[in-house]
Amino acid sequence: MAKPLAFAPIPAGLPATVPFIGPETLQRQRGRPFAARLGANENGFGPSPKAVQAMREAAAEIWQYGDSTSHDLLQALAAHLSVPPAHIVVGEGIDGLLGLLVRLLIAPGDAVVTSDGAYPTFNYHVVGFGGALHRVPYRDDHEDLQALMVRARETGARLVYLSNPDNPMGSWHDGAAIEAMLDDLPDGALLLLDEAYIEFAPNSAIPRIAADDPRVIRMRTFSKAYGMAGARIGYAFGHPDLIAGFERIRNHFGVNRIAQAGAWAALADHEWLAHIRQEVAAARDRIARIASDNGMQPLPSATNFVTVDTGRDGAFSRNLVAWLEEEGIFIRMPGVPPLDRCIRISCAPSDELDILAEILPRVLARHG
Repeated sequence: MAKPLAFAPIPAGLPATVPFIGPETLQRQRGRPFAARLGANENGFGPSPKAVQAMREAAAEIWQYGDSTSHDLLQALAAHLSVPPAHIVVGEGIDGLLGLLVRLLIAPGDAVVTSDGAYPTFNYHVVGFGGALHRVPYRDDHEDLQALMVRARETGARLVYLSNPDNPMGSWHDGAAIEAMLDDLPDGALLLLDEAYIEFAPNSAIPRIAADDPRVIRMRTFSKAYGMAGARIGYAFGHPDLIAGFERIRNHFGVNRIAQAGAWAALADHEWLAHIRQEVAAARDRIARIASDNGMQPLPSATNFVTVDTGRDGAFSRNLVAWLEEEGIFIRMPGVPPLDRCIRISCAPSDELDILAEILPRVLARHG
């Protein structure tokens, strides 16, 4: 029997791993569902009822391909952002847009700068297209803006990744600091500003950047505040010449009809978004109290999760994640030291946080 064809050189040299093991995989491994799903930064409070209704109605038309231009959603986003539609591209969540951007800009060997411990899916795409990753450490649990710029100059980076607010630490920078960072960006580099959690951030965290500024591209999602993670839909906005480049490589029917309808309705439901912000703020406070009651330090958060300093090392945090998983609680943790002294707990409805409040002290007492 003939052997399967060999992979192309770049994928042949990659590890057979994925950035995350999903909660469904973990549930299958343990043979039962989680009682508290607090690890993926999903919005357990759910999407807008108006979005659900729009998706339900769109389901009857699922025999049709989705609008390949996402026209109606694009027009709504243009009004929402106060920018022309030519500055925006809609895609299969930020993860899909990250892959497209890397493919568009990064040739094998090109330097890309990020923070050590920041969003691993971005790294996955960079390595997958042959880029050379250069990492700088966090400083005081924040991505280090100055260090990112220094490394970008040292390496001649084409792309610099920054999330604001940050995942996995929940920290954030003022928008003015990011505006100043752009002035230090080396010629030939692009700042990729991941704003997945921006709806939870204070207004001061939102930089004032002109829509036609060629130095930056900003990415946002319907997965977090809008509660549509399973729909896989997000958007990027930046200079129209850069945005036009996505047309060369994107999957033109990749954003499905149901997701487009739901996102359009969700964007228009301002009351539900305000409700979600209130629920998340209350859940953050509850998680902080649970952490403090158990001798751990909650870190300030501008996201829909709270990162908790266990006061121990990475080995203890990994064990704590595993111990809680055995008890039916799914959480995650940062992957590199010194961030890995922490665990990360997603905001969720009170019944799931009740389970955390009951089980966490019991687990800590048992394993000390």
